[in-house]
Amino acid sequence: MTCQPTAHNQPTHEFRLSLPYTVPGSCSAAAIKKVVQQLQLEARLNHVKLSQAATDLKQFSLQNAQHDPLLTGISSSTNPFRPQKVCSFL
Repeated sequence: MTCQPTAHNQPTHEFRLSLPYTVPGSCSAAAIKKVVQQLQLEARLNHVKLSQAATDLKQFSLQNAQHDPLLTGISSSTNPFRPQKVCSFL
């Protein structure tokens, strides 16, 4: 059995405070320590609001649009996936 945290995502009708993760009872101290370290690492992450991330992404996309081959296209001379020329005899 692996010692992975499991999220409490099932609805409950009880009014009690519970942690977002639980660790199975058969885990070793080293496995529990590893889970705690991972949770501490995640708690230190700098979170950005979705609206700010969307604004930043839009601004970046507009600033770099002239270099985006999906928007500007690829010239046929530099396109490695261009269709091969077919020779035909008349």
